[in-house]
Amino acid sequence: MPASYYETLGVAKGASADEIKKAYRKLARRYHPDANPGDTAAEERFKEIGEAYDVLSDPEKRKQYDTFGQTVRPGQGAPGGGYQGFDFGTAGGGFDFGDLFGGLFGRGGGRAAAATPRGADLEVEVGLSFADSLTGATVRVPVDKASPCPTCHGSGAAPGTAPSICPVCKGRGVTSESQGFFSLSQPCARCGGAGTVIEHPCPTCHATGRVRSTKTYQVRVPAGVKDGTRIKVKGKGEAAPRGGESGDLYVVTRVAESPLFKRRGSDMVIDVPVTFTEAAMGSNVELPTPDGTTVRVKVPAGTTDGKLLRVKGRGAPTLNGAGSGDLLARVRIAVPNKLSKQEREALEKLQEIQSANHGDPRQRLFEERSA
Repeated sequence: MPASYYETLGVAKGASADEIKKAYRKLARRYHPDANPGDTAAEERFKEIGEAYDVLSDPEKRKQYDTFGQTVRPGQGAPGGGYQGFDFGTAGGGFDFGDLFGGLFGRGGGRAAAATPRGADLEVEVGLSFADSLTGATVRVPVDKASPCPTCHGSGAAPGTAPSICPVCKGRGVTSESQGFFSLSQPCARCGGAGTVIEHPCPTCHATGRVRSTKTYQVRVPAGVKDGTRIKVKGKGEAAPRGGESGDLYVVTRVAESPLFKRRGSDMVIDVPVTFTEAAMGSNVELPTPDGTTVRVKVPAGTTDGKLLRVKGRGAPTLNGAGSGDLLARVRIAVPNKLSKQEREALEKLQEIQSANHGDPRQRLFEERSA
């Protein structure tokens, strides 16, 4: 059995009109299709809630329902089941969806305003050197896009004329079809939802209000960008048809690799070769930094291959301007490819001493295996 209208709204049968309205408002906000895009279950629930409220908010309909238990359901929506917008009360009279929500979902008064399409967003890539990514740069970005027509200035109408109100939808941009307790709205077929029609098209753009052109913009790339950083330039995307809001331009940075430094967030990693004796006895080594200066780093005695030594604040600048990352010096023990006779003799002597003092360094591998 289908739920009663009272159960649908979650109120008692003797609920007051104010309680019914509050319950409906809470549920409609939750299940409205604009708040649940693509959720067919929420859309169906929204229809059920609206049907229940349409009956219970009207004293005559509620009286009839309480007496006879009428559960006649309205049409289930537009062809294909898609949500196209609802106007409550146009068939039964009395309830204005927009009055209840105050335009919460952009459909004030239950009357959909004429659609003003927005221009498309664009994305372009710009190449940067590694140095420019750290210091920031101003780059010239050519963009092929739809721009406002210079003849009609984006209106789509011939000079000396203007678009006129659509005679079918009277400027609303939508037409409505009554189905039971609901009125289903859809874009006007005559004006395509614009609310206006062009009787005398512009000879340059043929009523589109746009022409293709290449624009070049100066874009400031902030210090600290990485490969793939997207920079938004508001309003520099495609122009909208008939003078609507332009889209945005997104500039994607492609940063050349450095032969020395690898990024790790805002940190910079550099491999630092040290000799065996420097690693064993400890030393101070000089390193280059990403900003072109140098810094001295202490290598502690007994440092092993792969150890990271951190230099605070000498990495890449952060995009939010909160300072810089760190420089991470990764120790790499440098092993000569060829030894001189003197070096070999010295190392053989060192090996004898180490074996006598420390034993076989691999012995614990066999001990732990048999443990």
